[in-house]
Amino acid sequence: MQACSGFIVMPWLPGSAAEPPAGTPELRLSLHEAIQAAIDNNANVRLLKERIVAAQSAASTSLGALLPNVSGFMSGSNQTVNLAAFGLPPDRLSGLGLQRPVTEPFDVYNARANLVQNIFSLSLIQRWRAARTGVDVAGLEAEVTKRDVMATAGLLYMEASRAEAAVKARQADLELSQQLLKLAQDRKQAGVATGLDVTREEVQVENTRQRLLVAQNDHESAKLNLIRTLGIDFNVSVILTDELSSAKVEFQTPDTALAVARENRAELKAQITRQKLASLSLSSVTSERIPSLSLNGDYGWIGLKPDEALATRSVGLMLSVPIFDGGQREGRISESRSRVRQELIRMKDVSDQVTLEVRNALLTLDSSTQQVTVAEKGLELALKELTFARDRFAAGLATNIEVTNAQTSVARARDNIIEALFRFNASRINLARAKGEIEQLF
Repeated sequence: MQACSGFIVMPWLPGSAAEPPAGTPELRLSLHEAIQAAIDNNANVRLLKERIVAAQSAASTSLGALLPNVSGFMSGSNQTVNLAAFGLPPDRLSGLGLQRPVTEPFDVYNARANLVQNIFSLSLIQRWRAARTGVDVAGLEAEVTKRDVMATAGLLYMEASRAEAAVKARQADLELSQQLLKLAQDRKQAGVATGLDVTREEVQVENTRQRLLVAQNDHESAKLNLIRTLGIDFNVSVILTDELSSAKVEFQTPDTALAVARENRAELKAQITRQKLASLSLSSVTSERIPSLSLNGDYGWIGLKPDEALATRSVGLMLSVPIFDGGQREGRISESRSRVRQELIRMKDVSDQVTLEVRNALLTLDSSTQQVTVAEKGLELALKELTFARDRFAAGLATNIEVTNAQTSVARARDNIIEALFRFNASRINLARAKGEIEQLF
């Protein structure tokens, strides 16, 4: 194989995939560009960014409960008052010279500002801290989604590259079948081959053409899946500029890889932060048992006429002591404690999942590296077998059964190397994701 720009160009894959319809806009994408497009356009990434905004707004709301709350109002009304409703008996009203308990209509004008300031409320403080931790959780969840999307886009790019390589392999198979059909026809005209030899090669040509059609369909389907993940227009014809490649990979022990994963995996950090969030939420609820202190005040002008209004005010401290709320608080405390325990259970599950992913990725990478070497050797031997079989048939020393068998071996060897290269690249992506180093790979 021949190296080119860091990717292996396969000399046995001539030609290109089916050309897009005329007038279709083309988008040439390298693997790096595809990953960047997924980060910018993928719906899941964008949704998680909005979740961060929502979490920040919730934190601002919780902070607002700790800051001064000022409101104001202005009113003007014309009213009457039933003095008897305030406990004045009829004889007292008569003594005041009032014939009936309802006063004459009068105007009241009032303009006032109110202030409420929580001086101490441990529950509100813990609720605000929990809301700030919720912002951290949203950010880490967005990072998890971003890395998952990067890995998914990378794998789909590799699948599309595999499908494209399969198309090129089938085109090479078809070209080879047509050459061998021409050889069989020439040998038949020379009287050293039979019609069966020609028919056998004709069958081989049609079978190969059928496989080419299937490969082309798979290629277009793989590109559609890639486009969906990238979040770009389906009417664009995507052209992949990078091919399946192999590269030297440094040996890593499971312990070393796991240590890196525990340091870098956003899932672990997110779960640790969720545990903190659950603990703060529990503390916020339990702190409702503690008395809270607030300052209340108002200042304004009130009078029967606007120009006769006089300034009035009130200032006071209010100590709120929770006594009994029908067991609602205890129910919320029990619920919050359960959530803390749930997050502890999830932490164990997330840790085990990270360990599983790292170990599986290492096993697959080691196996796929060996598969590439074996597949390359298999292709070399299959091509050599084909050369010998074709020379024997051309010399009249054998029928073309040997040739068709060799063709099948070459096609299988080409599929093997495509699959091995795909598995190798996929395992590199999976290992990078498992270790939390997906950005470094791309």
